Amino acid sequence: MNPADVHVVDLGPDGRLLEDTALGPRPVPSGRLLDHFAEDLSPPAWATDLLVYVHGWQTRPEPALAAVRRLLTLTAGQYDHRRALYPALRPWRPWTVLVRWPSRSLPSLGGYRRIRDRAHIMSTRGHASRVIGRLLGYLDTHRADPAAPPVLANRDGQYLHLVGHSFGCRFLCEAVQWAAEEPLTLGWSTPEPPGRPFTVDSMLLLQMAAPRDAFASGFTSLAEAPLRGPVVATYSQHDRATGFWHLRAEKRAGIGYAGIGTAPAPVSTIRMLSPDEPYPLAALDHRFVSVDASDVFVHGHGPAGAHSDHLRPESAHLLLSLADHCR
Repeated sequence: MNPADVHVVDLGPDGRLLEDTALGPRPVPSGRLLDHFAEDLSPPAWATDLLVYVHGWQTRPEPALAAVRRLLTLTAGQYDHRRALYPALRPWRPWTVLVRWPSRSLPSLGGYRRIRDRAHIMSTRGHASRVIGRLLGYLDTHRADPAAPPVLANRDGQYLHLVGHSFGCRFLCEAVQWAAEEPLTLGWSTPEPPGRPFTVDSMLLLQMAAPRDAFASGFTSLAEAPLRGPVVATYSQHDRATGFWHLRAEKRAGIGYAGIGTAPAPVSTIRMLSPDEPYPLAALDHRFVSVDASDVFVHGHGPAGAHSDHLRPESAHLLLSLADHCR
């Protein structure tokens, strides 16, 4: 696995997929989406797992790419040094797609609200949820030899995982919910109905920028959506972006600061474990899992606090544990 081998998908302010042309970036017509994916994205046979990562607030294109590469380096190091913690991962060879979007604003209350509103509009009235949903459908279709339910992966071990940070978590939730409402819709211990456009094996939401009741009030379809594994969201009380700023902007704390509140299914709350402590299957095998990372995500500079302190070995351990329990 080469951490530099990351495939980039760029979205415009309206959520449309962009492609490079002689005249600069241009939106890809919706009718050409699958053709464009076929030209640019082809999951290789060597990959055991497919990762789709969406970045968050205040992230320029190059730092977004650097963040994904850092996460891949951390997972590779964690797997190499503590392989016994992941007995079903034989081996771990991820292939990664980075979804980038215009997330920059002034580091202020107005800037926070602006990007919050942009993320929401891109995913609801815009095209982001459909574009990402079709991307997931394309990857699901082209991962080699899908097995019959309930395995929902192929015999060569290609599993599909979603990882989001900050506002990027909203894009993933909207995309999965869009698929759920088609009604071609995403369940570990949950039986799987046929006819879904794609199946996701795990969703890891790092410091999600959304109200604590977002899953009960906004993402209600995730309870029975095209998810085979759990929705896992981290939180830290050192995260000022989803604490102080989110509280001022939306009059309530965010998931990244206080964890998942109400949801359409019971929420299990656990603490983030050290890289050498295994996660039991029973700890993660729930529809919604809220992970307290307040002892881990502690460092940060400026008004966001520890909002971007998620690139740590503990996060890599959590991602690998989800991938391991998918098998």
